[in-house]
Amino acid sequence: MCGIFGCVISKSASIESREVERILRKLALYSESRGKDSSGLAVLNSNERKIQVLKGNIRIKSLLDSSKVKELIKKSLNPKNFNEFNYLSFGHARLVTDGSQLIDYNNQPVIKDNLVTIHNGIIVNADNLWTKNQDLNREYQIDTEIINTLLNKNLKSEENIFQGVDKALNQLEGSYSIASYIGEMNALLLATNTGSLYFKSDFKSYLFFASEEFYLKELDKNDFFRKSKGSRQINRLGPNEKLFINLTDFQIQYLTIGTKVNEFNNFTIVEEHIKGLNDKNELIIDSKKYRSDTYGIEEFDKYQLNLDAIRDMKRCSKCILPETFPFIHFDKEGVCNYCKNYKKRNFSKDLDNLYNLVDPYRRPHGQIDCIVPYSGGRDSTYALHLIKNELKLNPITLTYDWGMVTDLARRNIARITGKLGVENIVVSANIRWKRDNIRKNIEAWLKNPILGMIPLFMAGDKYFFYYTKQLKKKTGINLNIWGINNLENTDFKIGFAGIKPDFDKENLYSISTLNKLKLFGFISENMISNPKYLNQSVFDTLGSFVVRYFSNKEDYYHLFDYYQWNELEINDILQNTYGWEKADDTKSTWRIGDGTASFYNFIYYTVAGFTEHDTFRSNQIRENLINREEALKSVMHENIPRYESLRWFTDIIGLDFVSTVKRINEIPKLYNHRMNLIFPTNFK
Repeated sequence: MCGIFGCVISKSASIESREVERILRKLALYSESRGKDSSGLAVLNSNERKIQVLKGNIRIKSLLDSSKVKELIKKSLNPKNFNEFNYLSFGHARLVTDGSQLIDYNNQPVIKDNLVTIHNGIIVNADNLWTKNQDLNREYQIDTEIINTLLNKNLKSEENIFQGVDKALNQLEGSYSIASYIGEMNALLLATNTGSLYFKSDFKSYLFFASEEFYLKELDKNDFFRKSKGSRQINRLGPNEKLFINLTDFQIQYLTIGTKVNEFNNFTIVEEHIKGLNDKNELIIDSKKYRSDTYGIEEFDKYQLNLDAIRDMKRCSKCILPETFPFIHFDKEGVCNYCKNYKKRNFSKDLDNLYNLVDPYRRPHGQIDCIVPYSGGRDSTYALHLIKNELKLNPITLTYDWGMVTDLARRNIARITGKLGVENIVVSANIRWKRDNIRKNIEAWLKNPILGMIPLFMAGDKYFFYYTKQLKKKTGINLNIWGINNLENTDFKIGFAGIKPDFDKENLYSISTLNKLKLFGFISENMISNPKYLNQSVFDTLGSFVVRYFSNKEDYYHLFDYYQWNELEINDILQNTYGWEKADDTKSTWRIGDGTASFYNFIYYTVAGFTEHDTFRSNQIRENLINREEALKSVMHENIPRYESLRWFTDIIGLDFVSTVKRINEIPKLYNHRMNLIFPTNFK
């Protein structure tokens, strides 16, 4: 989820301090692609017997560019500081998953119990562990705190370091890749349960580590590695493997039951929290070291929907699509044209055909041989389960976080990848910028609400295709398998833009060249007529359009083209095998990991009387997976507005929740001949 990086340098190493600075900076900036919400850096000063930590709500580049950090790194690398001990520096580029970055102690490195820890992943049972261990004192919101506390407790209670570390980490559920400085031992522990931790070392004088192999490959361009006669090999710390680096005598060893530790050498931890940047781009240190901002979901009014008018709409007698659906018409028996032109795809089948197709891509000795784009939703999760356990591939997962991946999705990603021992690479966009783009486009849309322009709100997530292609180049892995399922056809979104349904299209997301041009023309026309759309997001939107509809897709498979999609089977496996977490505000297991879904479905339901769930359930009817009565019963619950998710969405992008919902409720309805919308009198 986040980017972690660091280096350990022996006092006898031949590498120059300037080269260490360059390498550390390069690793940090690469790691920033995984998270830009906050950052932190820990630097060991051997001469003063202390480890100094700087962290705060700024991106890692800003932290490194500050004179304070430059001075700190230079001072710590000064040869006269290499007396008894060796050099250590490690850091974190954070994508917030648990605990607000605006509360200082939630940022990383996390300092507690004389341990300094950076953590990539999510511990999904952190709350349960605190409840279970009543003797432990919880101080922060962040899940990483439990790692420090359990390590400290078990290192003191167990006979040897191996047993202590093992007992602590075996209690964790979810995913973790950590670097933890143990102050009492003057040692660094590297550990992972997903294999998402790589290091480059000659095991004598240096060790550099990072979240991704690619970052370390890029180090070969630096002078030190180009000239070095030592090993350029990159090592992967496999699932549940642990590396222990004794900083006193520079011993690097895989942690086993026979690992020995020298006499304890207690180092002082000095902690400084960053409040922000001043006008000169220098760090402002927060003297209070804690800002007790609270970010809870407030109580709010539930806004009335005229459900009777929505229920009274004419619907297809076979499926449940209503009369407000774009380009719909009914025959004498009341059957819609979507049903009459539907071609079944979800036939009963096994994975034998796909197994044979992917066979040439297999790599020996457990090497990674497949990329799985992973949103954390139910279909991509189940696809990962099949790819790992049935196709017997060794996948790596890619998550593109553009600011709308929910905490629920992140926890499920951590839960599944941790149990499967699969590495998860997270590419994080400039999330603040992306969220700002969404807000600007929604503000433009609210000025002149046209349903065909709603897909602009989600344009930023289409770069998933681009980053999958980039990962293929970085890793040399060509095969990518997606968990996209054809029942999720939501062509009504471009239908509201005047694009007629193409019943003969080859796959779910294909669109003819003519329709691409029509869609581009519709968007351009509305942008020109509503200048508020001509904001900073235009190039992002244009890029997503190109990536989505024009980029070539090679070595690319949809798993559910080769395996029958079955909702009961999927939900059973996810919940009973993996403990997959459901949302609190809906019974549905679909779209709960997408932060925009509750918002745009609220608009479609309020204005047109249906949502994505109606199209999904209608496709299930056509595939004989459920009957019409079951579908109607399901959407009655699934279409109820998810107000808690709506509040989260508006808060996180900077919109006022009440005024936004009020404005949407004021939009003329496509079924207005059937209703008179009543607003609550206590609207505040």
